Amino acid sequence: MTRVSSIFSQILQLIPRLEFESAVRKHNAERHARGFSSWGQFIAMLFCQLGHAKSLREICGGLAASEGKLRHLGLPTAPARSTLAYANEHRPWQLQCTVFEQLLAKCQILAASQAGTRKKRKFRFKNPLMSLDATVIDLCATMFDWAKFRLTKGAVKLHLLLDHDGYLPSFAVITEGKKHEVRVARQMPFAPGAILVFDRGYTDYEWFTNLTKQGVYFVTRLKENADYGVVEKREVPQRRDVLRDEVVFFYKLAQAGRDAFFRRIEFYDEERDRLLVFLTNHRELAAATIASVYKERWQIELFFRALKQSLRVKTFVGTSANALKTQLWTALIAMLLVKYLQLRSTFGIDVRLVPFESGGSTAAAIVCLPRPVDVDRRSFPPATHTSKLAGAVDAPAGLRNDWDSNDTLHLHNPRSYAISRG
Repeated sequence: MTRVSSIFSQILQLIPRLEFESAVRKHNAERHARGFSSWGQFIAMLFCQLGHAKSLREICGGLAASEGKLRHLGLPTAPARSTLAYANEHRPWQLQCTVFEQLLAKCQILAASQAGTRKKRKFRFKNPLMSLDATVIDLCATMFDWAKFRLTKGAVKLHLLLDHDGYLPSFAVITEGKKHEVRVARQMPFAPGAILVFDRGYTDYEWFTNLTKQGVYFVTRLKENADYGVVEKREVPQRRDVLRDEVVFFYKLAQAGRDAFFRRIEFYDEERDRLLVFLTNHRELAAATIASVYKERWQIELFFRALKQSLRVKTFVGTSANALKTQLWTALIAMLLVKYLQLRSTFGIDVRLVPFESGGSTAAAIVCLPRPVDVDRRSFPPATHTSKLAGAVDAPAGLRNDWDSNDTLHLHNPRSYAISRG
């Protein structure tokens, strides 16, 4: 008998039930629970993210449409809307935060063990590279009256630390929209020797001095109105883009009796015809490397864009602070699940997050092949229609992809394929 497991079920298998239940006991999440478990709540909220559900009605209706397949997920029946709303409002959001940390540890171990990720590193230094930034999530000031931001507008901020080794979100904090980024950054832990990249919104000379004492390097841009003095002018390499390399101090720190020196670099961007001024406490890296390190900060912007475009972080199914944080942490878990699948892919595919139909009997997993690859037939589940995948035609070359005698599919056309699941 052929056993078919849905894509959603295979994704949930990445989260062990024993670890999840230990997190439930840690936060006492099922205190006074009457039938609806925390695992059922997690399934419903993850279904909201992956299924692009916009309301409680869509979540409960989508699960009810597949009620015959819910038992293999660990959910007896689809929850009622009032039951799910009550759970989101009263059960602690720290449970999702703990599940996020458990899954993050697995992703970090997998990223460290992947030889391919080491080869893709753009820099020669072995220091961990981190990007720090925050994004504003707009809310209605009338319905979310607790989320203070402006007079007629509410919002929350998602403060995120992105690890460039696998591009994993290693630390996240959700605060009110009016809380400044530097106040959160002062409380974040950083490993000594790490290189931290952030924009000018985190300018705080006292914090820069504390990072230097902790052995943490940073790269940022210097504000135009910065009051500084030049101590040393370093030798500039023979290239047109690096204009100046200086050791500077800030008069504000000098007046406070703080002995701190930093490195100021002027870099000319030929592509956009602009002058960039960088500030760092790293004395050994080349000036051009400092500019390239700051350019890598754009990866956290791409992460925020993927988070807002692919998952439900703009419309919420609850108005309380606990329900909102539960939904945001579930969205971060969904992003980690996709990152985990990308790291686990064995033949160079790029797994994209796509919505799937909840009521139909078929679903499609979209994979992007960036280059010609050879795929083993055994890499696909038994229910995969591999003949459809092999039937793709490379139009420019006129070559047809097909299986060989060793059960290997030669794909010559670098395009997207839909693997149909029966």
